[in-house]
Amino acid sequence: RVKRGWVWNQFFVVEEYTGTEPLYVGKIQSDSYEGDGSIKYTISGEGAGTIFLIDEITGDIHATERLDREQKTFYTLRAQARDRQTDQLLEPESEFIIKVQDINDSEPRFLEGPYIGSVAELSPVGTSVMQVMASDADDPTYGSSARVVYSVLEGEQHFSVDSKTGVIRTAVADLDRETQDRYEVVIRATDMAGQLGGLSGSTTVTIVVTDVNDNPPRFPQKMYQFSIVETAPVGTTIGRVKAEDSDVGENTDMTYRVKDEEGVEMFKVTTDSNTQEAVITVQKPLDYESTKVHTVVVEALNKFVDPRFMDLGTFQDQTIVRVSVLDVDEPPEFRPPSNLMEVQEDAHVGSVVGVVTALDPDTANHPVRYAIDRSTDTERIFDIDANTGAIVTGKVLDRETAGWHNITVLAMEADNHSQVSRASLRIRILDVNDNPPELATPYEAAVCEDAEPGQLIQTISVVDRDEPQSGHRFYFTLVPEATTNHHFSLLDIKDNTAAVHTQRMGFNRQEQDVYLLPILVVDSGPPALSSTGTLTIRSCSCDSNGAIQSCNSTAYVVSATLSPGALIALLVCVLILVVLVLLILTLKRHHKSHLTSEDDEDMRDNVIKYNDEGGGEQDTEAYDMSALRSLYDFSEIKGSDGGGGLGEGGPSRNPAAELHTLPQWVQSPDLDFSVFRDYICKKVEQADEDLSVPPYDSFQTYAFEGLDSPVPSLSSINTWSSSSEQDFSYLRGWGPRFRQLAALY
Repeated sequence: RVKRGWVWNQFFVVEEYTGTEPLYVGKIQSDSYEGDGSIKYTISGEGAGTIFLIDEITGDIHATERLDREQKTFYTLRAQARDRQTDQLLEPESEFIIKVQDINDSEPRFLEGPYIGSVAELSPVGTSVMQVMASDADDPTYGSSARVVYSVLEGEQHFSVDSKTGVIRTAVADLDRETQDRYEVVIRATDMAGQLGGLSGSTTVTIVVTDVNDNPPRFPQKMYQFSIVETAPVGTTIGRVKAEDSDVGENTDMTYRVKDEEGVEMFKVTTDSNTQEAVITVQKPLDYESTKVHTVVVEALNKFVDPRFMDLGTFQDQTIVRVSVLDVDEPPEFRPPSNLMEVQEDAHVGSVVGVVTALDPDTANHPVRYAIDRSTDTERIFDIDANTGAIVTGKVLDRETAGWHNITVLAMEADNHSQVSRASLRIRILDVNDNPPELATPYEAAVCEDAEPGQLIQTISVVDRDEPQSGHRFYFTLVPEATTNHHFSLLDIKDNTAAVHTQRMGFNRQEQDVYLLPILVVDSGPPALSSTGTLTIRSCSCDSNGAIQSCNSTAYVVSATLSPGALIALLVCVLILVVLVLLILTLKRHHKSHLTSEDDEDMRDNVIKYNDEGGGEQDTEAYDMSALRSLYDFSEIKGSDGGGGLGEGGPSRNPAAELHTLPQWVQSPDLDFSVFRDYICKKVEQADEDLSVPPYDSFQTYAFEGLDSPVPSLSSINTWSSSSEQDFSYLRGWGPRFRQLAALY
């Protein structure tokens, strides 16, 4: 059997076909084709039936749509040949490809834009700046449609581009950032290797020229002028100057310094890191009278210098700064500034210690007056002459009391006391020999009864409040009256001490128990002063080892006459006396308390001041009304005896009903006030006799009133009569304590 297969040409279709008729692609034909139309051709796959159509009889394939290779480069389809009558496959299904043939229909495109590059100024020719690349969508394997070359459209006078690689390079060596800091360069990419008819695309590349330190600092002015008062403290800012630099960034960082020697001494220049300014400050106190104008040379230097550009010139500049000192009214100045004076402690009052001098530094040279700040010399030990500044003693000095004095001297202008200067003055009091030496302590020594001759009894030292510059030197000797004693001797050891020794043996404390040895001590002066001290030496009994047992024979005699029983009896007597005294005091206090509580009616009412209004007659909270009611009962008893209360045969009344009304008091001639007089007199008498307590007697006001009270009200309010007939003149006889009460009545 003969093998069958497909017979066709390789299929291609040109992209971007613009004709009106379908574009013929190719023909498929089975080798069994006989031209009778018995074979039916069909296709399937990508674009079958839509993009690609086949003639069922002839097998011709046409493209009905416009194709774009950049979107799809080929199509895969499958072809079948069937018997038209039986629809059976005559050949196995076979796959074929229709390729889209490229044409130059896509221009190069710069896909990574916008492009920004940088290059340092003054870079040499050919310095690489950056690389640009264009992409062409055409088929790079077919023809030259995707072969791109580069060229410069704009900016070719400063930059160039490699036609194959797209690397942009500098075309000149004098790029200056200070002249132009950026360039816009247009780069064109053309396909077809730049041949005529090729498509092209362009992009704009921004090239920034970066700075290098190629410009030195320059001061805008060659001279600056500032002014400052002469009293400006050290550290005061005088002014600021700045050197301009055309560079940017760290290439403008400056360092300033003072060049001349005078300026270095008087002024200081620092750099403000934020503004790159030179800050000029005072480094030494100014004085208008000595120098009115200072000239300072300030130099500016770049902090970071590029050695490649040193041949362009020196990267520094100088300017002159003139500082004018303004005159102000200054306080006097002390000259010289010595603050130490010395004076002998035996100087008389009014002696000159020293002289202070102050001058007015101003050109007017006003006269100066002096004074002492008394807060530093409260005892007024020193005085000062207001005109001359001479310091004199105001009191007697004593180095041993105060060896140093610190005072403050004031100097002020005579016509303007607000301009004051102060100077601390230390005055040292020089020592003179005005204190005699004295024994260091009141020495007491002991000598054993069996002491041998030449035995050391006591070593003596002295003290002297003086402090001679050459040091102390003391001399010891016995007073002339004691040189003839045969008991003890004194030896000057020559080291400001002396030793006392025995001269004999056989001391007996029964014969003499105390020896007084006067010692004369003399200092070295000048003048030499002396004093006499007494050494007390007791004769004592000692044991065999020389330890002292007893030094007072009289004490032994006294102790022998007093037995322990006698001492106990003496203590018992003292104790009994103390007990008796305490008992007497207790009884006396008990007797006084009994007298004060003897009378049950002892009501020592006090006058109490109230600032609020009371509740009236029903208010019984403030006072104990039982005392008043007890007086009512006492008055009723008197009335029953004929004293004139309600009267005989008077109708009996209900006391409760009487309390609910406000009665009008009618003075009756038969009323008896003796009960009140007796009561008050009794209290006065008790108060006068009681000397152990302060007076408690006071005027008591009874504000409660009842209807037809047995004791009528003492108040004169609402009295029926125009004037009271009661005589209260007896109140004047009660003494000064009741003088105010008598005046009220």
